[in-house]
Amino acid sequence: MEARILWAAVPAAARRFALLAALLLVSMGARQQSANFIVETPDPSFARQVVQAAEKYRHDLAVEWLGQAMPNWAQPCVITVQAAPHLGNGGATTFVFDRGEVFGWRMSIQGSRERILDSVLPHEITHMIFASHFREPLPRWADEGGATFVEHVSERNKYRRILDQSLRTGRGIAFNRMFAMTEYPPDIMPLYAQGYSLAEFLIQTSGRRKYVEFIGDGLKTDDWSGAIRRHYGIGDVGKLQNTWLAWVKQGSPNLRQREVRPAAADVMLASNVRRPRPEPNLIYRVRDKRSSPERQSELEPVRFPRNTAGASPPAERLAANVPRSAPKVLPVSGWHASCTPAPPSAKASSTQVAHPQPIKRP
Repeated sequence: MEARILWAAVPAAARRFALLAALLLVSMGARQQSANFIVETPDPSFARQVVQAAEKYRHDLAVEWLGQAMPNWAQPCVITVQAAPHLGNGGATTFVFDRGEVFGWRMSIQGSRERILDSVLPHEITHMIFASHFREPLPRWADEGGATFVEHVSERNKYRRILDQSLRTGRGIAFNRMFAMTEYPPDIMPLYAQGYSLAEFLIQTSGRRKYVEFIGDGLKTDDWSGAIRRHYGIGDVGKLQNTWLAWVKQGSPNLRQREVRPAAADVMLASNVRRPRPEPNLIYRVRDKRSSPERQSELEPVRFPRNTAGASPPAERLAANVPRSAPKVLPVSGWHASCTPAPPSAKASSTQVAHPQPIKRP
């Protein structure tokens, strides 16, 4: 009774304001927090699922990639979730690199509940693990390739189909260009598909931790051919491209199943075994009479071999054409939520994008 009397005594304008505030809080949905994540989504039950899954992925994936769990972040990552069956599966994570530190985590994800939990969330958290470990931006193919590798098989199969289409239509990216990419290209899907396929090839060859060591070596030395040789026994970027293409042409077979047949794996991967020369027309040189001789080393996109005759340059000559990486500063690309402006001292801001596509609004 006393509460009703007090409420009646409140002016009408104040009551309307309080009601609107309550409705706003309800419309904002649930908010669940853990040590490293704050999840915002309308359904309280799904918010709990997401925050629990995020913490588990953060722990388990760090152990798989790095060999040990990571300490808690200084500030949790805010995850905004839109879950609905008609939404395309995708997401983006933003953060800032500054003088060896990484912070300002913000994630926005959407899709069906099933794909959010088994694909989008582990993809984005893998980006965060890489950022926390390397403390600098990775080449686009390596970052997206490793993150896509942890997705559900149904999502990975989509990228295999995109790769096949890209290689058959000449949209593939020559490895000397792909290894130097620090930005997303306008035609982004071939980069995702090719990066995932190469990451799968390398991880199947020697495991996830060797993949992380290889990326760290390449970042430190800026010598990707040397890193390939040291970690995988393949001579250089060009030889890796031809070896990978031969594997893709075979249907990307599971190399781990070949461990019972060492001879087959040796022919494919070992550096001390002479590999068969690739079929013609894997790569062509572009000769432009208007360009100088120094610029005539550009390569056309990598593609599947055709039946037409043609000369292919030796794989060894590709390594000499690998440009040095551009400064490792990533632009904000793809679809993503607005990120918090970086502080004045921040050197690089990064956005990692999973499943780039237009957002289908509810």
